[in-house]
Amino acid sequence: MVPVPTGVHYDDNVAAAPSSTDKKYPKRCVVVGLGMVGIAFCEKLLKMDIDGGRDEWEVVVVGEEPHIAYNRVGLTQYFTSRDPEALYLNPLSWYTSHAPGKLQYHTADPVTSISHEAKEVRTSKGLTLKYDVCVLATGSDAALPPYVSQQRFHATAGTFVYRNLADLDAMIAYSEEHKVKRAAVIGGGLLGLEAAKALFDLETVEQAVIIERNQWVLSRQLDGEGGRMVLDKVRALGVEVVTQARVRDLIVGSQQEDDEGKERIKGLLLEGKGEDGADAPYELDMLVFAVGIKARDNLATQSNLKVAPRGGFDISDRLETSAKDVYAIGECASFKGETWGLIAPGVEMADVLAFNLTEGPHHASGLRSMTYPDLSCKLKLMGVDVASFGDFFADRGKLTKSLPGNRKTGTGAHAKVPDGAPVVKALTYRDPFSDVYKKYIFTADGKHVVGGMMVGDVKDYVKLVGICNKGKELEVPPAQFILGSQKEGEEGDDLDDDTQICSCHNVTKGQVVDQVKQGCRSFGDIKSCTKLGTGCGGCVPLGTSIFNKAMTDAGAEISNNLCPHFKYSRPDMYMIIKHRKLQDFTTTMQEVGVKPDSLGCDVCRPAVGSILSSLNNQFIMKPSQRQTQDTNDRYLANIQRDGTYSVVPRLPAGEVTPFQLKVLGEVATEFNLYSKITGGQRIDLFGARKHQLPAIWTRLVDAGFESGHAYGKALRTVKSCVGTTWCRFGVGDSVGLAAELEGRYKSIRAPHKFKSGVSGCVRECAEAQSKDFGLIATTKGWNVFVAGNGGAKPRHAELIAEDVPRALAIKIIDRFLILYIRNADKLQRTARWVETLPGGINELKDIIVKDKLGICKDLEDEMDSLVGKYHCEWTEVVRNPERQKAFKQFINTEETQVHSERIEQRNQSRPADWPADATPLKFSVRDIAANEPWEWRPVAKVADLDPQPDAPTSAVVKYGDTQIAIWNIPNRGLRASQNMCPHRRAFVLADGLIGEDDSGKEFISCPLHKRRFNLDHKEENDAGKCNDADYSIMTFEARQEEDGTVSLKLPSSESLDALLSTTKWMLRKAREESHILSGGQPGQTDTEGYAMTEKHGQIVEIAGPTEAVQEESRKLDRERRGIPEPAQDTSKGGAKKASCADAAPGSKLDW
Repeated sequence: MVPVPTGVHYDDNVAAAPSSTDKKYPKRCVVVGLGMVGIAFCEKLLKMDIDGGRDEWEVVVVGEEPHIAYNRVGLTQYFTSRDPEALYLNPLSWYTSHAPGKLQYHTADPVTSISHEAKEVRTSKGLTLKYDVCVLATGSDAALPPYVSQQRFHATAGTFVYRNLADLDAMIAYSEEHKVKRAAVIGGGLLGLEAAKALFDLETVEQAVIIERNQWVLSRQLDGEGGRMVLDKVRALGVEVVTQARVRDLIVGSQQEDDEGKERIKGLLLEGKGEDGADAPYELDMLVFAVGIKARDNLATQSNLKVAPRGGFDISDRLETSAKDVYAIGECASFKGETWGLIAPGVEMADVLAFNLTEGPHHASGLRSMTYPDLSCKLKLMGVDVASFGDFFADRGKLTKSLPGNRKTGTGAHAKVPDGAPVVKALTYRDPFSDVYKKYIFTADGKHVVGGMMVGDVKDYVKLVGICNKGKELEVPPAQFILGSQKEGEEGDDLDDDTQICSCHNVTKGQVVDQVKQGCRSFGDIKSCTKLGTGCGGCVPLGTSIFNKAMTDAGAEISNNLCPHFKYSRPDMYMIIKHRKLQDFTTTMQEVGVKPDSLGCDVCRPAVGSILSSLNNQFIMKPSQRQTQDTNDRYLANIQRDGTYSVVPRLPAGEVTPFQLKVLGEVATEFNLYSKITGGQRIDLFGARKHQLPAIWTRLVDAGFESGHAYGKALRTVKSCVGTTWCRFGVGDSVGLAAELEGRYKSIRAPHKFKSGVSGCVRECAEAQSKDFGLIATTKGWNVFVAGNGGAKPRHAELIAEDVPRALAIKIIDRFLILYIRNADKLQRTARWVETLPGGINELKDIIVKDKLGICKDLEDEMDSLVGKYHCEWTEVVRNPERQKAFKQFINTEETQVHSERIEQRNQSRPADWPADATPLKFSVRDIAANEPWEWRPVAKVADLDPQPDAPTSAVVKYGDTQIAIWNIPNRGLRASQNMCPHRRAFVLADGLIGEDDSGKEFISCPLHKRRFNLDHKEENDAGKCNDADYSIMTFEARQEEDGTVSLKLPSSESLDALLSTTKWMLRKAREESHILSGGQPGQTDTEGYAMTEKHGQIVEIAGPTEAVQEESRKLDRERRGIPEPAQDTSKGGAKKASCADAAPGSKLDW
């Protein structure tokens, strides 16, 4: 069946176009040839032209066949499907999906001549196409052996070549119309085996035969051992193979003998195959030539183009022919005297040329040059996996490039050094039981892979090609590549992202993974986006494996709901809150939450709080806003490991006056703060206690400082170099622009923090390309970069706009930030967000630069609205005494406590280190002696907790030497617990977020490391339990009296201090170090074992209950749980299990 021509496109307007200046696009590229390489070039040119922002090329492609571009490597599939469209590389719709006039195509219209003087291409149908650049991608014809001329080939019925769909249609038709007992293929190479497989699959052919002149098949890819193994496998399939067979001539029947009056193939005359070495006939009914290819350079004669001695348009390393603005790529091009019948070199040429025509003239490194291509290939032929890579015949002395570490070895060099010693060695493995053969060639020292071949087992192909091409020194002995541990399939985990997994279309592992991150959710989408698997198909198993792994890593099937309390993602929550105009967490929970009266949790409360701030930019210290904020935002400072806070005033663009520096020094001295320069060009003051923050910030605000928002998920800094202000290399005012950006975006909340940088020239001193957004000055404007970050997973920012004016650069950043705030997940940085964005950076560019969705004005307006609501949060606090009450350490006393001893280091003080061998601590009311009375004790007034109708509030009371946290939960009452988190002995629980778990149990989340502790006071309800089983806290029953007093049910302060005293658990310097620093002698320590505190000028010794009391409590607990008594441990060297109630030696307190 002859396929119906499709996609024929004839446009008289195109033919009549007098010059490129009359068209929409300033440049026209005419591509001659609509094959695999031709269409690859069209795709690359169009993409680079659009992505580069120039959009200046019009492409006209002319094909000789009546089909659009199809996969020639997969021709054997046609014998099964008989459907040309199944082989199309792009659907018909792709050709018409571009902007009007951007891509025009013509089929079934051969080009007859090229006038490079007039810059015109003429076709057989009379088209005259003007061009600025002409690209020849005419491919190749099947070669014929010397004993068969073109004229004789066409005159002999039953002879075919295996090259295109027309050839296949002719073979199918002939086999159906004539009885074919034996059909032979001359040639046992890659093409020959493909043709033989096609004949073998034809039901109308009884016997398929391969005629090969060598002793084995695939002699250009495999040595004798590997080739004979393939030969055996081919014969086992039922294909007859005649080796060492040289054809002297065809045996052709005369016209008189033929029913149709044609000369018809009857057989071959084989040299020396008869008796006594005489020639012998070999009968057959159909013959296919697959002896190689011949570059299609026939246009050279009519067009006066230079042809290489061995055929093909002679090209330079920039793909130029002998005529100006005429280029050649693919099998029709001769590069350094060679042509290649593989698609990969042609696609590489297409990539180089497309770059040079688009990005090259504007790129700092200039135009690219073609280098000797990688001829590695992996195919499945006749059901046998076969691969060769690198210099696979290096052990025969054939080298195409220098050996790693030996620059003198070049093309054609013999693989021996002058003294005759081999410079390469081969490692060979043959398994006759599994039909596996491998030969890997290494440098003589075994440090580098040079090349190799594989039969049967090709799992390591991609890995070895990558290592070979990079010249990487091996990290394992050569034998491990063959004898090392094997695994099922080829997961690709150990492959670098830049490892090529598809040689036909130069697709890397990283491209597949990136497409999954950008939203591809089927392997079909991957094939469409990257062309993976659309060539020979040999890469499909590995590509599928990498795709599946990337899908798993991306968590494609995992719910993206905010948390169990909301059945919506963070972007969905943003849109709901925005359009319903919700103003606080309680209302949001009532309208959107799963359980309307839920407290939420430490995930959704700050996430919703962030959304509310992003939309409204309200003062976060307002009670309705404050209790949805995490600890840092609640106290407008970053909490540190000892429970103190850091102070970071804003220094726009890193500028600070001498007066302000003086004030910072005075504040740091007065409050004994540790001072450090940050990576964002700011000054950080550490060690401020919570109740000191208002006094510190009063001084700073009076000196003209504003909040630096180092505590918020907001803009941190805009780093800058000095630019044209001082630098002799600067081309832009980086300081001025950085200060403007910092002033514009300060205080705006986002899903996560974001940072920026502005550099005054390409030297990039401000590291703008490692920031969430950055700008670099050029002589024409500013280059805008987005989605970079440093940290644990660095990502280089990507260029999204070039040479734009300052005002436009700011608009682009406005759009970027609002789109990020709208669509990112909770706690997702811009880099990770862009990676998961469908379409990635290109889609982002389409949206915020090209306004693909028509929303740029809306994004700009939303940013303007936020900017207009700016306020300095610390100025609001220091000007309002009522706001300052939230910073008191205790609500029932003006006393204050220190939580950590200080260590003097490099002339500054810092907190004592956390114990390196700290044992997990579990606190329980069972640690209090059984006979100790518990009484209701007044500790504060409810009013002191600043109760709110819709939001929880918290505070701390001092009871003896113990800190107790109290929470007021609207409609639920009071809760209380110890204030110390047992994980790091930090007195911070009252500053954490309150919430409830999936079962409705209330918990407090520690602000340091987010451990959750149950706040119920009843043991049967898991009082004080932690989601980390190593820890628990002590909780207390609380109630509100009629007069507004807060009462807690507590033991005596002395009993509680013995367990929870601040002085007992504060961070301390190592005793020996403390003793020496205070003037003592090494080896001598003060009263060992006592926890010391100063009270009214006297030393009070704090100790815990005796071991007997502890053991009694543990025994009761074991009985309650049904746990048997443990065996007595009499060992002396075992580690002792620590208890929070361990008694100090010589304890003065006993029960």
